Amino acid sequence: MGLNRVRAEGVKGFLSDDEGARLYELAAEVAHRGPCLEIGSYCGKSTLWLGEACREAGGVLFAVDHHRGSEEQQKGADFFDPELWDEAEGRVDTFQLFRRTLDRAHLNDTVVPLVSKSTVAARFWATPLSLVFIDGGHTYEAAYNDYACWSRHIIPGGYLLIHDIYDSMDEGGQAPHHIYKMAVATGQYEVVERIGSLGILKRYPCGILPAELPEKDY
Repeated sequence: MGLNRVRAEGVKGFLSDDEGARLYELAAEVAHRGPCLEIGSYCGKSTLWLGEACREAGGVLFAVDHHRGSEEQQKGADFFDPELWDEAEGRVDTFQLFRRTLDRAHLNDTVVPLVSKSTVAARFWATPLSLVFIDGGHTYEAAYNDYACWSRHIIPGGYLLIHDIYDSMDEGGQAPHHIYKMAVATGQYEVVERIGSLGILKRYPCGILPAELPEKDY
């Protein structure tokens, strides 16, 4: 795990070391039961932690990201990074740095990049997942779609992890907190803990999927 911490220090991203270490621990616990999946890989910081745990367990991590940046990372937005701007294409491109992260960590035989919108990648998805980490777009629509598309595939005893959960607007946007509360309201998950802004939920071993997801209330 120490090597993960060192590698992660040189990768762009918004995940703290404590949050990353917890991702590693949870993936290490369940990766032998089925693939893990992350939504919002960015430049690969979370991928390092999850991917290393999957590799050690002989598992696989699917990494879903269109690599064109979320809403708040576009030119003129609060989290725009000029180093990620492709002048020739006139848009954000994080995929090159993401692949460099995989190469340096020797994770190409463990991590399967899905360069796609989350909703498109999920259309015909049928593989049960031991862990889903949601850290994609932070609009209400994007967060809800990530939750609606992927949480249904989590196996009993698997984990739903949601990043950037803040208790007030002064701390940050509320869309991730919104889907976190929706998941808890289904009664299918045990609330494990919060580490920084990372919310950790575990699907009850005998959980039964509802016929429908809760209605959007925004």
